[in-house]
Amino acid sequence: MSTEGAWPAATGLITLQSCASTMQEARQRFAEFTGPTWLLSHRQTGGHGRRGRPWANPAGAFTATLAIPHPGTAEAAAQRSFIAALALFDAVAEVTGRPEALSLKWPNDVLLNGGKLAGILLESLNPRPNGQLDGLLIGLGVNLIQPPEGSEVEARAVRPVALAAETGITVTPEDFLSHLAPAFAAHEQRFATHGFGPIRSAWLARAAKLGQTITARMPREEITGTFRSINEMGYLQLDTPKGLVGIAAAEVFF
Repeated sequence: MSTEGAWPAATGLITLQSCASTMQEARQRFAEFTGPTWLLSHRQTGGHGRRGRPWANPAGAFTATLAIPHPGTAEAAAQRSFIAALALFDAVAEVTGRPEALSLKWPNDVLLNGGKLAGILLESLNPRPNGQLDGLLIGLGVNLIQPPEGSEVEARAVRPVALAAETGITVTPEDFLSHLAPAFAAHEQRFATHGFGPIRSAWLARAAKLGQTITARMPREEITGTFRSINEMGYLQLDTPKGLVGIAAAEVFF
């Protein structure tokens, strides 16, 4: 059933023509938010991805941040990456009608026809001594019209793709958000009610290269092994000659 137009209750929306980055804008405005709030910008001049890399914003791209006040613990906040990935998967599947062309790459990419269509970036706000966070920012970028230039893509990374070029389907950022926001709210409600278990199972059912050989690159080493699963905390589980290895954060290469 389509969720387009069913904007989630008690969820705010701010739309901008331009900003330095939606993450920065959400961080600066965070004190104003009384509940989950989406911040969408048509142009981003200073966005960044993981490890501070530039986050390209080609014309017509979807660039947004979801700000969540009081998301719980740092562990629960990190698990929202999988919720965001599932929501992106559902939104793209609704827009295209082609779920079979989609897969999810650990830890935070959405693939279309094997190429990177979308990415996710999380930022925690004000960790407390009791382990709770004041807030969580989830940045999401989707190549709706065209992919980034080749010079902006890291060596060995999955090739970038765009929705229009791969499917012939065009959608505006506002229309895409009308699918994405309800999808995220539905998975968030499932997470609040049942915990991470159902989210983990749904993510694994859509995982790219599950059961295949992949390489996880960390700051000090690379580990190659068979992608077996993710655990109850969302850590990558690699079967290696030295046994099963759990990895909390890494760049993954196929």
